[in-house]
Amino acid sequence: MTIAPPTIGVIEEAALRIAGLAVRTPLLECPAADAACGGKVLIKAEMLQRTGSFKFRGAYNCISHLTSDQRKNGVVAFSSGNHAQGVAAVANMFGIPATIVMPKDAPSIKIDATRGYGPNVVLYDRFTESREDIATTLVEKQGLTLIPPFDHPLIIAGQGTVGLEIAEDMAAWGEIPDQILVPCGGGGLISGIATAVISKFPDCAIHAVEPEGFDDTGRSLVSGSRESVDRDARSICDALLVPTPGELTFPINQRLLAGEVSVSDDQARHAMAFSFRHLKLVAEPGGAVALAAVLGGLVNCESKTTIVVMSGGNVDPAMFADVISQPL
Repeated sequence: MTIAPPTIGVIEEAALRIAGLAVRTPLLECPAADAACGGKVLIKAEMLQRTGSFKFRGAYNCISHLTSDQRKNGVVAFSSGNHAQGVAAVANMFGIPATIVMPKDAPSIKIDATRGYGPNVVLYDRFTESREDIATTLVEKQGLTLIPPFDHPLIIAGQGTVGLEIAEDMAAWGEIPDQILVPCGGGGLISGIATAVISKFPDCAIHAVEPEGFDDTGRSLVSGSRESVDRDARSICDALLVPTPGELTFPINQRLLAGEVSVSDDQARHAMAFSFRHLKLVAEPGGAVALAAVLGGLVNCESKTTIVVMSGGNVDPAMFADVISQPL
């Protein structure tokens, strides 16, 4: 059965559902980034969102649609940490049993934070085991409802509220965004943002930003079909380590995105340190890749208004301390 992608109307409905629960995160000016790129840079600070990333939006929108029987049986989700926390937090709010499947090598801060909301956490080896298979078995044996991390219209619609807020703020300021850079893993965030923003600003260019070696969306945009990541690929950007674009998200992104760029781990580290020094914001590696693309000159920002989505701040404390101790 073909699943229809969310429309702007569905995203606007999601915004009403999460209103008063999710944080309406700010668009922040960043003079230091302006000076670095020769244009105007605005930061959408989703690390200030509930649970520390944008994932709360989609999780709440999806879980709030469950039937009473589905809520009684419980939910299952698989995630490296941010979706895990979002689903666990929302399940806790609704009093729903939850099982979260997480990789053993996820940052301990993400595992601990997820456990803090009270779900059953199942750890797996991301290089030898399939999180999808583990979740499917739980669905079949325990009757749980899967809350996928990105490939679901209600998840995409929830994440699309980030773009709706951007569009509303820009319209209120009487400004037009030239381009938006968005971290991209499975594509749920960027497909939702692109749907919302382009409905309001059709000439705005939306660029995906991925870690080097995990440029499956970029290669898929070039080839026209869903490409996969090399099994030997590694990156510190744990939030974005998805093996292939989503079946639902990719056609949206194929239709709406202007392109993709990839950043190195060192560029992500630099952006994390830059964010802390100039914005006093804590960014995790995957959450900093869009800023890294701007600072690295990977997208032309000269004389343009560029919006950078910083998607999360759930970073391992030891890693963060090491990153910000290095000179810019």
